[in-house]
Amino acid sequence: MSLSVDTQQLFVPSLSEVCDTLQDGLSRNFETVKVEVVDCPDLTQSPFCLSGRGLCGSPRIADVGGPPYLLPHVDRTKLYDIANLTKLINLPNAFVVGAGAGPFPFVGQNSELMANVVTGKNASNGSRICKIINNKCELHKLPQNETGCALMINLFASEGLGGKVLKVSARKRKGTDNFISCIRKTLDVKYEDKSVGLGGFFRVTSGTVKCHVMPGFCDSALETEESLNNWLHFIDMPAPMTFFSVLVSRDPGMDLRQEHSHGYGESYGGHYHYDVTPDEVEYEGYFNIAEILYRIDRPEHTHSFRRD
Repeated sequence: MSLSVDTQQLFVPSLSEVCDTLQDGLSRNFETVKVEVVDCPDLTQSPFCLSGRGLCGSPRIADVGGPPYLLPHVDRTKLYDIANLTKLINLPNAFVVGAGAGPFPFVGQNSELMANVVTGKNASNGSRICKIINNKCELHKLPQNETGCALMINLFASEGLGGKVLKVSARKRKGTDNFISCIRKTLDVKYEDKSVGLGGFFRVTSGTVKCHVMPGFCDSALETEESLNNWLHFIDMPAPMTFFSVLVSRDPGMDLRQEHSHGYGESYGGHYHYDVTPDEVEYEGYFNIAEILYRIDRPEHTHSFRRD
């Protein structure tokens, strides 16, 4: 199946400028904030234990499919493979992290995907899915050769090299925005009509966050926020958790999901919404600035709900 691919050069401010911008913006939403430009740690080592070593080298993001392929009716033909997607974004040997829907032909049902993959000659797969079984969340690691996904996925890809990245630490939330929304909105205010893309991961080291997990596909139409929320399973999940996250400060008219974060803990995982323990929560994230945006298999018919 041939997939449509549109590209957009993103605005790439310096890491130091973004560092200062986020330090100021996040300080309005969190009691304690520290944003630094640092050498990316070796992400294959503890406490990260990811598939790739770093977030540098030709950084780019991809927005594939979208919520219209799930809502109001699921389109079961929308199946993708991360190994093939990295070829479409001209980075076949890539370290990829991101958030999307799991490969339902393999999993046996709808699920949340936490993508953590190295594609190409040094292929490695640390991706996980979570699904609802008997009204409970189950977390599973995917086998090495299962790099599929479905319906929608947001990806940050790089050559997996070391280099300079942003380290963002924040604790004790005092505002209303979640960690990622605060970052995105801060960049949007700073850069106005320009689109800045950021990707990487963050760890929740203290506190509890609210996540949702999609159950099996719904037989009836999900046409409103109310029906969608009644279908989803919302679960409070305690730290420690690791979330893969992709964001774009402003949509340049490409029908984007502007922020998307999926993560996992010891035996649970899901789609990040916000923390529910503002006095206790602590975040620590590593991010890099993307140079190019790829919009792949954009839905012909769209809608505006469930884009958080």
